[in-house]
Amino acid sequence: MVEEKKCSFCGAVIAPGTGKMYVKKDGTVLFFDANKCYKNMILLKRVPRTTLWTEKAHVEKDARLKAAAKDKE
Repeated sequence: MVEEKKCSFCGAVIAPGTGKMYVKKDGTVLFFDANKCYKNMILLKRVPRTTLWTEKAHVEKDARLKAAAKDKE
C-alpha cells in the first residue's frame, strides 16, 4: 500500500507520484503539494500558523476561539 503524505506547509494530502520533496542540511525532509507551498515556506520564510489559508492556521484560530469562549463563561 502506498504511504499517504501530508504537505509540510498547508497540511493537504499529497497524491502518490506528485509533489516536491525538500531535504534540509540537517536531514529534515519536507514534502510540498504545490509550488505555492514551497515558495511560501522556503523562499519567503512564512509560518504556516499565520498564513490564513493553511490547515494549521484554522486549527490555531479554533483554539483561540475556544479559549475566548471559555474565558467569557
